Amino acid sequence: MTHSSQPPQAINQTIIVFTREPVPGLTKTRLIPGLGANNAAALADAFTRDALTKARATGLRLVIAGSAARDVRQSRYFLALKRRFDAELIDQGNGSLGARMARVLAPLSVDGAILIGADTPSLPLRALVQAVAMLQRSPTVLGPTLDGGYYMVGVRGGLPKIFHGIRWGGASVLATTIARLEQAGRRYALAEPWYDIDRWSDLILLAAHLRLILRRAPDPCPATSQLLWRLGLLY
Repeated sequence: MTHSSQPPQAINQTIIVFTREPVPGLTKTRLIPGLGANNAAALADAFTRDALTKARATGLRLVIAGSAARDVRQSRYFLALKRRFDAELIDQGNGSLGARMARVLAPLSVDGAILIGADTPSLPLRALVQAVAMLQRSPTVLGPTLDGGYYMVGVRGGLPKIFHGIRWGGASVLATTIARLEQAGRRYALAEPWYDIDRWSDLILLAAHLRLILRRAPDPCPATSQLLWRLGLLY
């Protein structure tokens, strides 16, 4: 997609890719038993690069919100991504997932910002484009995942207090966030549901799904697909 496909009214909006430095042994730990530490980290890197490729294709201002052992501005990994994708780079900081997302989103939410994780590699670009359009009509947009969470949150007009006191990683994350929005009288919309990759069964699902997609459509995650081919999971 080119910049000409970008909705004109979204020109001041930002898309944020929320990710962490892929360190063997510390990244995608639930996949290590099946892949090994180095391959699990390589997969996390592929997920991030695919997410950034799609985010860049929306034509919006692109921000990488990274987490690393040191400040991301001292991370060779993140500095390389910053140059490659012509992105701005900020550090997530410390605290819970909710605290870190709020810290990243709050200063960008007035004009509108969409934050996506990197764990939904097969998510089609159209889903991000649709979410950008939805954020023009609703001040909050959530992209549900099949495990009860969400892969994306979009906010316009300031950030409501929706991230505190949530048990992150549980099956009620989306439901609790929606309840907070309703209590605050905040309108919201739900984007296209998708699945994320946390466990070995998720990875097998991804490989099977990609085999179907690649028969009739462009590859939504070339970096991930290439690695899965190399690992013998995509054939």
